[in-house]
Amino acid sequence: MSVQIEEQEDLLAEDIIEKIRAGEAVLIDVREPREFAFERIHGALLHPLSTFEPRAIPKTAEQVIIFHCGSGKRSRKALDAFKAATGRAAAHMAGGLGQWKAARFPTIKINPATGEVEDSGLF
Repeated sequence: MSVQIEEQEDLLAEDIIEKIRAGEAVLIDVREPREFAFERIHGALLHPLSTFEPRAIPKTAEQVIIFHCGSGKRSRKALDAFKAATGRAAAHMAGGLGQWKAARFPTIKINPATGEVEDSGLF
């Protein structure tokens, strides 16, 4: 089975969470390691834009590759680089982690006051 990739490459958090819940997406976080360590989306794989290698992204016919960052700028750059290097279709989260949080979707983060991990739950 192969997942259809929309013509639209700029996806909203509401569309992405449904794909994740259905097992139809691989989420790639292109922020830097310290950003990822501070707060991240469950299941996202880290591939920082500063060391981005498009051919290192997992190959899957069953899942859509979706890039994300903090605001959508770096993920769009990663998407463009990925498509140019691989010729594969993919998408990115318009608005990034900020849009994800505005939609009140769960994240894992470190409480700066206590250093404790705060996990707001799976999808």
